[in-house]
Amino acid sequence: MPRPVVRHQYDAVIVGAGGAGLMAALEASKTCKTAVVSKLYPTRSHTGTAQGGIGAALGNVEPDSWEWHMFDTVKGGDYLADQDAVEFMCQEAIRVVYELEHMGLPFNRTPEGKIDQRRFGGHTKEFGKAPVRRSCYAADRTGHMILQTLYQQCIKQAVSFFDEFHLLDVLLQDGRCAGVVALCLATGEVHVFHAKAVLLATGGFGRMYKVTSNAHTLTGDGCTVVFRRGLPLEDMEFFQFHPTGIYKLGILITEGARGEGGILRNGRGERFMERYAPTLLDLAPRDMVSRAMYLEIREGRGIEGKDYLHLDLTHLDPSVIDRKLPDIADFVRTYLGVDPHRQPIPVQPTAHYAMGGIPTNLHAEVLDERGQVVPGLYAAGECACVSVHGANRLGTNSLVDIVVFGRRGGQRLAQWAPAADHLPLPKEPEVMAQEALSRLTTNLGGESAAQIRDELQQAMMAQVSVFRTEAGLKEALAAIVQLRVRYGRVDVQDKALRFNTELEEALELGCVLDLAWATTVAALARRESRGAHCREDFPDRDDANWLKHSLAVLRDGAISLSAKPVTITRFQPKPRVY
Repeated sequence: MPRPVVRHQYDAVIVGAGGAGLMAALEASKTCKTAVVSKLYPTRSHTGTAQGGIGAALGNVEPDSWEWHMFDTVKGGDYLADQDAVEFMCQEAIRVVYELEHMGLPFNRTPEGKIDQRRFGGHTKEFGKAPVRRSCYAADRTGHMILQTLYQQCIKQAVSFFDEFHLLDVLLQDGRCAGVVALCLATGEVHVFHAKAVLLATGGFGRMYKVTSNAHTLTGDGCTVVFRRGLPLEDMEFFQFHPTGIYKLGILITEGARGEGGILRNGRGERFMERYAPTLLDLAPRDMVSRAMYLEIREGRGIEGKDYLHLDLTHLDPSVIDRKLPDIADFVRTYLGVDPHRQPIPVQPTAHYAMGGIPTNLHAEVLDERGQVVPGLYAAGECACVSVHGANRLGTNSLVDIVVFGRRGGQRLAQWAPAADHLPLPKEPEVMAQEALSRLTTNLGGESAAQIRDELQQAMMAQVSVFRTEAGLKEALAAIVQLRVRYGRVDVQDKALRFNTELEEALELGCVLDLAWATTVAALARRESRGAHCREDFPDRDDANWLKHSLAVLRDGAISLSAKPVTITRFQPKPRVY
């Protein structure tokens, strides 16, 4: 039986209430009737877990420049980033950080009252000569403070919020976006949002892995709905593992802990990064540190022979830990019973960030397979691929990305939507969403969504993580294909309309299955090692054949791959040495 349908009409609809979505809504609301549709209450969005800081070359603590920031971003991304986009981001980062300050964001301060800055992985001065203090921070709660600040500003601008709504579909009519369809979790009703323009800011999809820093809600809903509608996903093979997740749990220990002087040590007590990155040591780019940690463990130098290492803060002044890393100290005391003043912290790499996603241009406009703009459809943040992160994102650049391109997308939308018309909707715009809900709630196949999810996460963790091989990827791909078949027989036993979390988790499982499929297909095709994509059977970077972006398109039930060139302006590819 079809669910009740509720219809709305707005000039602009933003899907996702993290930093990118709220920044976009703030800009769009200046000229448009704007709504934000969010799976969560806005201040619970995943931006709130970003701890260590936002990178901007303010030069408040030591000399810095946006050109150095650009170089570090391009080099850190293993030269796959589009350099025109990186240049724009690094220039705009300075302006946006000051804008956030003027909105009231409570940054830490220098004795002179300026925004304080600290070191972060891969960030250097003078084009790689030495580490630099570039990360602007609010203790270890920077993302949380960004969310609070932007949400307050959106309330001031009278943005409408639809909280706890699950995205089901994006409506494309004659090649243009006409709105979205979402499930209201509180009532079970299907809501159709008719809009002149839509911006997707739905975050990442780390929940396809067993050990991840991502919240349970990060299942790639925005990427999936456009993928199912025939639009491409870019660079899906590149998924970053953060070096310092809490052992077994994956909860993040900010890179800011190493920025304040924390040291990674193996089972012998050695500072092993001296062997892998003698200049930047523990603050080398995340892909390099994660691989080094895996190699140490593989070669028997884990702690007591186990699959974790230590992050040592015991040599730091306890007041530094308590003042600059208070949440981290609380996390490890709560989850591990460890006092970071006196004991090292057990850590292991954790699935953290998707460099790939929905292809966009500098204005956050979504692009089709031919590189043409899809009118009225925008994307920003982790669900989008501009590409400013290339094959590996530097720490702090996620917050730079969301505020710079969320702001830019909102500005573009605010210019475009007032002069546009609402497209006529299809006769039954909710039909695909209704069919998906009906299929899950009336199925008698007897398959368990929880069991399928567990098998998917284990396969991805085993074969599509830090190190990859052709044999392993083929094994993972075969498993994913079978799991997608079994997903068609998933039986949701809870038939209730209101707050049906079993149904929501089944919907999310469909998303991560599709995105794991795309990730594995793209990883199998890329026969080189670059950034976070490390093929042990192809250990070298191959610029002659693979200096290009991959595009994955769902067509007739199969994924087809194509490519587009990387934009190179200032920095020609060179070997990455740190």
